[in-house]
Amino acid sequence: MLGVGALAIALAACGAPPAKESSSSGTAAATAKSAADFGGLDKLVEAAKKEGTLNVIALPPDWANYGVMLKTFEEKYGIKIDSAQPDGSSADEIKAAQQLKGGDRAPDVFDLGLNVAVANKTMFAPYKVATWEEIPAELKDGEGLYYGDYGGFMSIGYDAGKVPAPTKVEDLLKPEYAGKVALNGDPTQAGAAFSGVMMAALGSGGSADDIAPGVEFFKKLKAAGNFLPVDPSPATIESGQTPVVIDWDYTNAAQTAKLAGKVDWKTVVPTGAQIGAYYNQAINVDAPHPAAARLWQEFLYSDEGQNIYLQGLSRPVRLEAMTKSGKADSAAAAKLPKTEGEQVFQTQEQADKAKQVLTATWAQAVG
Repeated sequence: MLGVGALAIALAACGAPPAKESSSSGTAAATAKSAADFGGLDKLVEAAKKEGTLNVIALPPDWANYGVMLKTFEEKYGIKIDSAQPDGSSADEIKAAQQLKGGDRAPDVFDLGLNVAVANKTMFAPYKVATWEEIPAELKDGEGLYYGDYGGFMSIGYDAGKVPAPTKVEDLLKPEYAGKVALNGDPTQAGAAFSGVMMAALGSGGSADDIAPGVEFFKKLKAAGNFLPVDPSPATIESGQTPVVIDWDYTNAAQTAKLAGKVDWKTVVPTGAQIGAYYNQAINVDAPHPAAARLWQEFLYSDEGQNIYLQGLSRPVRLEAMTKSGKADSAAAAKLPKTEGEQVFQTQEQADKAKQVLTATWAQAVG
């Protein structure tokens, strides 16, 4: 999800996949569309524990609090998690599932950007979690093939000890930011970087339908000598190599606590450039551990799982409903980076159009 491009995938030692457990109602785990098909959540837990393993992919431990999420799930259910390619991209997840299909090391579940989810629906098994009704309709596939789980807004993270506080996108063109501004990935391949260019577009007179001003902004940023062609990471932030990082607010904000006493890292969602997006969950239709895959979804969308996302400073998809019911972690919600004014969420059609423009113009603009 953070990484870009194809990553090497181990293909050996796949072995034969375990038998698809059947629920008490007679429904095979691989075709169960809800916990009710198992005879209830307890029966789903029982089937998942019998499988004993869950394969996840592209879940960095410092991304949206996934380190805590994975550990909590393992301890709660006694199910071993095999976490592959933590720095992989959404595209890498799909490639892994295709290359490892039929083996016991194939991903059971996916965590995907919307464009990748929409393009690969035939690879997903329909499943609706118990809290399905609290997921906004616009953030889920009606059949349960994929659904938003956590999101946020694009932001500017910065080392307050090295650069002045930016408030808007155009501030980054100032001489004070010379050689200091990094973008998380290649925007033609990585969702975070794509949204970074969209943020720049919104802050430069563009719109959800017009990404061109964002490409032009990065062309100016490079011409000014401010663009830093380094893929940022927690290590580059701590070392001072990337004093300014354009990335999701939950990723940037998570560094503030992590680097306390080392780096005065702050996060701002720039004025007039609030572009938001959600990542999506899906179950591999060929999951080697189909019951564990479904239990993982139930956990992610439970109050406990959603609050773990929130504690990682991402915005869980059920946040509004949980806030109304008093089940959201209010202390964690208070720490979310502040946003105000118009919030933009692209439709898939708008995103597809923007990607076409980006693919045709990005390399020439910054190459």
